[in-house]
Amino acid sequence: MLLSEEPETEEIKSSTVDGGKGTWKHAAFHVATTIATPAAYAPLPFALASLGWVLGVSSLVGGTLVTWYSSLLIASLWGWNGNNHITYKHLAHSIFGFWGYWSIAFFQQVASLGNNIAIQIAAGTGLKAVYKYYYTDGSLTLQHFIVFFGAFELFLSQLPNIHSLRWVNALCTFSTIGFAATTIGVTIYNGNKIDRASIHYSLHGSSSSKTFKAFNALGAIAFSFGDAMLPEIQNTVREPAKKNMYKGVSAAYSVIVLTYWQLAFWGYWAFGSEVQPYILASLTIPKWTIVMANLFAVIQISGCYQIYCRPTYAYFEERILSNKSARQFSFRNHFIRLTCTSVYIAFVTLVAAAMPFFGDFVSICGAIGFTPLDFVFPAIAYLKAGRMPKGTKVRRSIQLLNCIIATWFSIVAILGCIGAVRLIKEDIKTYKFFHDM
Repeated sequence: MLLSEEPETEEIKSSTVDGGKGTWKHAAFHVATTIATPAAYAPLPFALASLGWVLGVSSLVGGTLVTWYSSLLIASLWGWNGNNHITYKHLAHSIFGFWGYWSIAFFQQVASLGNNIAIQIAAGTGLKAVYKYYYTDGSLTLQHFIVFFGAFELFLSQLPNIHSLRWVNALCTFSTIGFAATTIGVTIYNGNKIDRASIHYSLHGSSSSKTFKAFNALGAIAFSFGDAMLPEIQNTVREPAKKNMYKGVSAAYSVIVLTYWQLAFWGYWAFGSEVQPYILASLTIPKWTIVMANLFAVIQISGCYQIYCRPTYAYFEERILSNKSARQFSFRNHFIRLTCTSVYIAFVTLVAAAMPFFGDFVSICGAIGFTPLDFVFPAIAYLKAGRMPKGTKVRRSIQLLNCIIATWFSIVAILGCIGAVRLIKEDIKTYKFFHDM
């Protein structure tokens, strides 16, 4: 199944090239940082509570296996037509042409903005929890901490590229493990302190309410596996890029299984249908361990934020710095980067502060942004590119599997979007803008 026509290769600006110096371990750090974030898996117990044990567990396990498989498919397309496509957009352009490039550009922007809004809300919530531990009667609100986190991200945004974040992301990966270990331990401790007879696992609400909550949960699970940056990460890896990326992705997913599944299952077990959208909000004792978990969370998501804002930065910088005179003056380049990053972070900070509905942004971002990028596109791109095994039975099995994945998760994207939009509408009725959650 070969392409009938190869689209023209788009000019790639030199500023987007990271140099391919990283090892598979660096790739694992980047992948784990973008996927296994507290903002992604802290809502999973709530998602399970909206689906129930059977559907919730099967959705989580299925999502893990499908995204691991999809990530390997994307990694296998590196240099599929003799050219190394160093961004997701350029990979899509090489396979689907003009519409592929701009479709991926749209979905990446939705994923980037939605992910970073959710991250900034989660970071503000974590910082506020730490602040309230030391200053019970303190006057600072959630919005103050959202702004503080935005200022820190503006500082990190001045680093030139993804590869320059490798040690930041190494720290973030260890913080992921620290957050998971601390939160799982405290969740089990809290669960044992609660009267187990008071915990129920039945779904609450009317039939329509339960249906929309289930749709919303599917979006949240899709968000939890969000990684819209695999080709950009693969571009930072030295040759053999495919082999190193396979190892990096698989290592990252071993961290994901150890963290996602444990926290999701134990969190739902501990609090049942009353679990909060952000698991740390359900924890009560001991206080110092909750503070430690919040600090781990803030450290980890600071790196994830950077990974997801890079395509936006690159897009605007490439166009502003498209003439040679702009490239000749280092001060001007730094000023342009500071301006672009300031505008982006100011916008994300404003939206996060005005509408701090964490669970809703997680779901809508997962449905509209990550589901097409992480589930649908890899399956159809692999088929379109003609990278099929020679054996007839294996080829047909892969074709059938990829078609099922693309079809089912297209439906999930639609359902998740419906559920998220409805909940945002309800929350806007309940809370005022700039509400101190």
